[in-house]
Amino acid sequence: MRILDFLHLRRNQLHKIVTMTESESSTRRGFVAAIYALWGVITAAIGLPAGAYLLLPPRTQHREDWIDVGPIADLGTSGPQEVVFRRNRKDGWKITSEKTSAWVTQQSGKLVAFAPGCTHLGCAYHWDDKHKNFLCPCHTSTFGPDGRVLEGPAPRPLDRFQTRIEAGRLLLGPIVQSQELSSLHSIQAGCPKQQGGRKA
Repeated sequence: MRILDFLHLRRNQLHKIVTMTESESSTRRGFVAAIYALWGVITAAIGLPAGAYLLLPPRTQHREDWIDVGPIADLGTSGPQEVVFRRNRKDGWKITSEKTSAWVTQQSGKLVAFAPGCTHLGCAYHWDDKHKNFLCPCHTSTFGPDGRVLEGPAPRPLDRFQTRIEAGRLLLGPIVQSQELSSLHSIQAGCPKQQGGRKA
């Protein structure tokens, strides 16, 4: 009888040990699975944005923002005036703020804003009040008040900003090359011919 009781007791102890071992093993497996799941979430959180950054091309900027360069009352009517302003330029993922300028003048009652670079090699030009024209000192190109070429080597008239007026303030848009001026609504249709028979 004692042997049977001993065997029964021993069997119960072994059953408890097996049950505890299975429970601990189950708990250990759950813990390891939780660790792997956490690693997966962290990898996805880091990997997906990194993969998108490296593999997907940046969205191109389809339009440039219009820039407020000041009230039109400050421009005056005595002749072309240089206005200096800052604008943001987007290059892929990089956005830089740069200082630039425009020469603003009135033509047939409309404001025209010329881009600051000579159409020869992009040098900065200035208004020569004595001779009433724009002069590029680098290679002596001269432009009339309307932007057309008076003397080369500049191959075409001055480029222009798109312009519009809102609430008495002048806004500048993208620069349009002189051969594209006929497509602008804010500038009179057509473009004057340059001296020497070259087309604008």
